[in-house]
Amino acid sequence: MSSSPPRFDRGHTDDLMTFLADSPTPYHAVATAGERLEKAGFRKLDETAAWDGTSGGKYVIRGGAIIAWYVPEGAAPHTPFRIVGAHTDSPNLRVKPQPDMGAHGWRQVAVETYGGTLLNTWLDRDLGLSGRLTLRDGGHRLVSVDRPLLRVPQLAIHLDRQANEGLKLDRQRHMQPIWGLGDDVREGDLIRFVAEEAGVNAREVAGWDLMVHALEAPAYLGRDRELLAGPRMDNLLSVHAGVAALAAVPAAGEPEFIPVLAAFDHEENGSESDTGAQGPLLGGILERSVYARGGGYEDRARAFAGTVCLSSDTGHAVHPNYAERHDPTHHPRAGGGPILKVNVNQRYATDGSGRAVFAAACEKAGVPWQTFVSNNDMPCGTTIGPITAARHGIRTVDIGVAILSMHSARELCAADDPFLLANALVAFLN
Repeated sequence: MSSSPPRFDRGHTDDLMTFLADSPTPYHAVATAGERLEKAGFRKLDETAAWDGTSGGKYVIRGGAIIAWYVPEGAAPHTPFRIVGAHTDSPNLRVKPQPDMGAHGWRQVAVETYGGTLLNTWLDRDLGLSGRLTLRDGGHRLVSVDRPLLRVPQLAIHLDRQANEGLKLDRQRHMQPIWGLGDDVREGDLIRFVAEEAGVNAREVAGWDLMVHALEAPAYLGRDRELLAGPRMDNLLSVHAGVAALAAVPAAGEPEFIPVLAAFDHEENGSESDTGAQGPLLGGILERSVYARGGGYEDRARAFAGTVCLSSDTGHAVHPNYAERHDPTHHPRAGGGPILKVNVNQRYATDGSGRAVFAAACEKAGVPWQTFVSNNDMPCGTTIGPITAARHGIRTVDIGVAILSMHSARELCAADDPFLLANALVAFLN
């Protein structure tokens, strides 16, 4: 075995583009992550089965969340964890339970806005439809209609002369996409279509979790291809980096800690679900890992006390057209390496000791890093970081990659920042 992990380079960014394209929904993202971990020697565990204390890589998928970990040979029950936390969901438009609607000769699909969606970025785009179908036998079938199917048309400027002075969009009235012509609204039409695309009989479909995705492929941008534009970088960029870092751990020798990837769903609307960071998923799996290796409550307490989590989520690069919206002494630059996110009101969980952990990982990896703090006059977003720290009593540090156009249907970052993040995560996990 090698004594040091592999170094990621621009090939990592190429692979990120593939990952983004293959992951239009959280369900696709965790399936893709699981396939990659399987190739690295990890094995999937069933939550309803008994677990053993054997060493090696393991993972659990529940809905749109994945928890994966690597147990070194001879790890004691009280061995602390090193966790990379992220989330799989992104703001978008999601199909309602009764999706078939229409008016004035247009057939439409009823959608609900999910998370803090930047609504105008979904207008006049060719859109696909993806998600999962739940079958009557309890099984699931992933589906992705990855071709032009839907469109949310903007009102012509001739009918809204003030549009360029301030576009106002009503989530209920203005965001319902069209997908055909006709005056007859046929109940069940959309689900029959999606079932056919998935290769199942519509009568077998008992439920669905479907959402709209933008079809434009991730792409390098700029004269020197030094920028990356793509969908769902908040926060599949971090999920991809975490998967790559965890998969690289076995090649670096046996780590001192138990490295973990925890990628949750529903961060964009508060994390309160059985697959969100507010739920018991992470704590339950870590505890089961301790107990499977013969430990008890005391071992669990010791392990958690020594655990550190890097909560990795995208942050705001300084915007050249709106620099006044940023803190005047903290201007994270695209291409400057990952950012340490700080907020004294605990919108981020970073403190001084966490800063030291992150700085040490970046120094070990030879990766530059920078600090983000919000302008005092601007509300600060939050992450799974404070939730993880409060729920599990785990020291947590908030980090990420600086991007522009956060929560847009298409976001932008420096093309080198994803692999700089991945290199820092490998150093942290090892």
